[in-house]
Order: sequence, then C-alpha cells, then structure tokens
Amino acid sequence: MSDSELTDPEDAKLAMLARAALARGSAAEAAAVRDEIGRTYVASAVRLPSLRLTALEVAVAQAVSSGASGLEAAVVLTSADDVDDRVVRDLSADAPVHIVRP
Repeated sequence: MSDSELTDPEDAKLAMLARAALARGSAAEAAAVRDEIGRTYVASAVRLPSLRLTALEVAVAQAVSSGASGLEAAVVLTSADDVDDRVVRDLSADAPVHIVRP
C-alpha cells in the first residue's frame, strides 16, 4: 500500500509520522499508532544484541506506558509482506493495521 491509498486523513497522518521516524534513524521499519483518544505514538524498530522489538511493538508499548487502553489505528512502514499485529490485538480487536511501503 502507498500513502495515497490511505483514505482516512488521520491514518495518512500516521503514515507521515512513521515516515519521518524512518528518515531520522537507520531502522528498516517504523510505525505509528493512534490511541482511543487520538494521541499518536511513533517508533522505529529496536535491534540490540540483547533486545529486538518491531516498530509496532515499540509504538504500542509507548501508548500503553502513557495510559492508552485502546487503539484506533496503526500504520507500519516496512518492506515485509506481513506484519505480526498481535500487540495491536491486545488492545483492539478491530483497529486497522495498514502496511505501507517505505
């Protein structure tokens, strides 16, 4: 999916924020999520010798640590064909997870 295929302007904003996070670092992927009250959280993947987290896992962890109890949507910028969305499903059964190419 490309950014232009996101029909919800708020989801397109998530893609823009994730793209900015990707540009700031050297990670292979970035993600942005929106919680139940509209706050956004943006992250890139973490790759350390002792810790490996996807960008989506980091973004959701930020949301939860800030008090979020639900998610409205998520965008992941990645070249992967599939994204493990279980961390999103922990908070929302029906939040869309959009996969967008970097």
